[in-house]
Amino acid sequence: MNEVQKIVPALWFDQETEEAINFYISIFNGSPHKGRNSKIISLTRYEKGLDTPGADQMEGKVLTAIFELNGQRFMALDGGPIFKFNEAVSFYVECEDQDEVDYFWKTLSAVPEAEQCGWLKDKFGLSWQIVPKQMGELLSSPIRKKALAAGNAMLKMKKIVIADLQRAFDQA
Repeated sequence: MNEVQKIVPALWFDQETEEAINFYISIFNGSPHKGRNSKIISLTRYEKGLDTPGADQMEGKVLTAIFELNGQRFMALDGGPIFKFNEAVSFYVECEDQDEVDYFWKTLSAVPEAEQCGWLKDKFGLSWQIVPKQMGELLSSPIRKKALAAGNAMLKMKKIVIADLQRAFDQA
């Protein structure tokens, strides 16, 4: 990425930042279509002498990490068990085809009861939306009867299945 992003999502982990970012990088680098430009940009650790509360107990943990997933920059830190992720914030992954939807679903989903309408939760509690690009095209169709049929089909799904969306659209 040549230009620095003006807005960079920041993720607060308890003490598993390094594990999480390596997990995400491996997933995005293994994606069928997303390329291989996911990497750690920088990583600093808590160390003795750092003048911040709890630094001695966090020695060796990640103070800050800057990383990229498919060119999208993120910042993450180990901040202790103060804040937890919730569904109010999720990351939207637009997929090229069903193979890519299936890949991200299989590699990211860790909480089956959180799966709904293309949303999932990973093993760190972070929410993701795994969405085929075709869904936006179908749901925004000017033929509203068809768009609504596709939307209603999507609302019944956990993982989005493109063929089922298309079938609902075509049959309306």
